[in-house]
Amino acid sequence: MIFKRLELGLLVRFILLLGMMYLTVHYLTQFTWLQVGSGILVMLAQVWELALYVTRSNNELAKFLQAVKQRDFSQRFNEHTTNSSLRQLHVAFNLINDTYKQLHIEKEAQFLYMQTILQLIDTGIVAVDEESGEVEWVNDAFKKILGVPYLKSIASLEMRYPALYTALTSIKPEHNLLLKLKLPAGQSQLLLTATAFTMQQRPLLLVALKNVSATVDATETEAWQKLLRVMTHEIMNSVAPIASLADSLGRHLQHEREKQEKEPDAAPDADLLQDTEEGISIIKKRSEGLLRFAHFYRNLNKSQHLLLTTVYVQELFNSIDGLMRPQLNEQGVELLCNVSPQNLQLSGDVNLLEQVLINLILNAKKAVQERPQPQIILAAYGENSKTIIEVQDNGSGIPEELMESIFIPFFTSHKDGSGIGLSLAKHIMLLHKGSIEVETEEGVGTVFKLTFI
Repeated sequence: MIFKRLELGLLVRFILLLGMMYLTVHYLTQFTWLQVGSGILVMLAQVWELALYVTRSNNELAKFLQAVKQRDFSQRFNEHTTNSSLRQLHVAFNLINDTYKQLHIEKEAQFLYMQTILQLIDTGIVAVDEESGEVEWVNDAFKKILGVPYLKSIASLEMRYPALYTALTSIKPEHNLLLKLKLPAGQSQLLLTATAFTMQQRPLLLVALKNVSATVDATETEAWQKLLRVMTHEIMNSVAPIASLADSLGRHLQHEREKQEKEPDAAPDADLLQDTEEGISIIKKRSEGLLRFAHFYRNLNKSQHLLLTTVYVQELFNSIDGLMRPQLNEQGVELLCNVSPQNLQLSGDVNLLEQVLINLILNAKKAVQERPQPQIILAAYGENSKTIIEVQDNGSGIPEELMESIFIPFFTSHKDGSGIGLSLAKHIMLLHKGSIEVETEEGVGTVFKLTFI
């Protein structure tokens, strides 16, 4: 139908042009120059109008394609034009415009939806150009974990986190990497996962970064607890008969000693009897000590339920101060307590928390023994809706090679230590859904930081 109307319009214009040419030739033979000049001007106008009529659709199409190239879908074409062929063309253009506009809106909505989801999750995500190292996109969680306000290139991480920079530049797609890193929030373990993809013919690497310290700590604690349950069970099964036998032998030797006193000539050698009795006594004491040790760890592994109450930190510190100050004063160690604000509180098991602080203070006391002005500071404060307790000393510090092992059960650097204090403290903090972190500098001191959510 459009073609028929276009051909009709061309036919009418062609006939009118021929008629004007006939009139112009007619006036030319009559030497009527005014009419001839007017006829030529009219014919030129007709040719110009015919050219516009023929190329009007092409101009409209070019205008539409230029708008598509510039992704300008807001342009509207007049659907009420008197030209029926252009009217149909404008309707089609507007329909295509509306379709592209709807697709663009849906694409923007999906992008916004996915971006909102990626911003809400606690896993850090960054998209990096593999060739240039430029950051294409990064979510807030990634910047929050690393404590950086913005990130334009992973090269900017080289000075602050060299180990992380090396990991980001060397990690392979579909691979996982566990990295230990000291972050603003403390020593952490980060799990890196990478995926490669191509966008606009550029190779990109998508890296997910998650702080798995709590998960790893919980897994390690559970593994140690299982090991301790087996060990305590075997120790008690093996030592209990020894203790019982030593007790029986002790009673038998006591009976022989009493018999010796009544019948000196019939009794065995007195020195041999005394040595045997002393040996059995030592076996009995050590066996009972091992049984108490195993019983303590067995009870520790069973203590998975907390007696939670509202604990006022100032009252907790007063209790610790009254308990520990006489012992510390006797050895010349100064104890300072500071709570800010005074009404600071947390939810926890007060008995277990006292046990944690006592263990940390006893460790601090050993660390400051050789210092000229030994001092232990017990401090508590609130930070970002969290309650933090610190035990700080000005002792000798912890050697770097021991930092990885201080929370392992039975590990100790002291000759008279049992290696259970810090592992117990960590276990109790995990039960409270909290964390324990340590910062140390050799020759300056150590700070143990307890964080309660």
